Amino acid sequence: MNASRDASPFPSALTRRATLLGLGSLAAGLAGCSAPASQEAASSSAPPASASASESAADSSSATPTPSGELPGGGREIFPARRFVALYGTPGTGALGVLGEQDLPASIERVRALAKTYEPFSEEPIQPAFEMIATVASADAGPDGAYSRPVKRDRLEEWVDGAGEAGIHVILDLQTGFEDFPTQAKRIEDLLKRPHVGLALDPEWRLRPGQKHMRDIGQVTAAEINETSAWLSDLVASEGLPEKLFVLHQFRSAMIEQRSEIVAREGLAFLLHADGHGTHQLKKETYSILRKNLPDHIRMAWKNFYDEDKPMMTPEQTMANDPKPWLVSFQ
Repeated sequence: MNASRDASPFPSALTRRATLLGLGSLAAGLAGCSAPASQEAASSSAPPASASASESAADSSSATPTPSGELPGGGREIFPARRFVALYGTPGTGALGVLGEQDLPASIERVRALAKTYEPFSEEPIQPAFEMIATVASADAGPDGAYSRPVKRDRLEEWVDGAGEAGIHVILDLQTGFEDFPTQAKRIEDLLKRPHVGLALDPEWRLRPGQKHMRDIGQVTAAEINETSAWLSDLVASEGLPEKLFVLHQFRSAMIEQRSEIVAREGLAFLLHADGHGTHQLKKETYSILRKNLPDHIRMAWKNFYDEDKPMMTPEQTMANDPKPWLVSFQ
């Protein structure tokens, strides 16, 4: 991929997660995440849940859809029948994660081999997965002023479909800039109709007026998360799809505001992805703090960094975390 043309990513942006800053403020903030008044005013301008979402829910209640396929590994419910090990990144560039360090066949082989190393430490089968960045935070505004660019569509489709044929689960990750998550999610609706494809929201890159990538860490409200999940839940129902992973990235409290108000949705399996790197102790402390006051319907996930962790945890060490993560991704 020509990164400067297709996505204009920050190759160094992912190192932001290295900081794991502010454990003290994180502990205080998780009890009730609230932004300053100016940020709250900005968040109140987010669009309300769309009429189309409620209309599709009404339509789906009046007709029984034909079930559309099963999940990789079988069945139609995500948990507790499996745990996931995933490569993170985007096709065609290694600058954004290990997924793009090799071509599609090699990535499939790599994640299968990686998943096998976790099997001795899980009672549940380990399902290989790709967490694939679909829209990338960009250094320039772009034609729509969003500071977010889509990955080339033909390459994204090639990898999504190739992964499905190989029995690899896919999670499409959104780095939205000034656009909201529902807007970007709806643009990839056709891909989310695939039974093996879930969705991840990355609030680090969800900007508000006056913020800039690499200077400010973004944030999202529970209301915007709920709007996105309502739309995706309606899509699952209307298409007769199996359950989908719905992943929320977080490494600081302010990244998700009013977190206790995140509601459960039929057809979605929620994960909170502890998304930071550092020493073992720092990562474990952050993981522990992030799970405090977490709504009961949200399970925990973990990320390992090959280059930035000090050192990266082994499969045994990773799965010894309490609670044992339901998804482990690698960047």
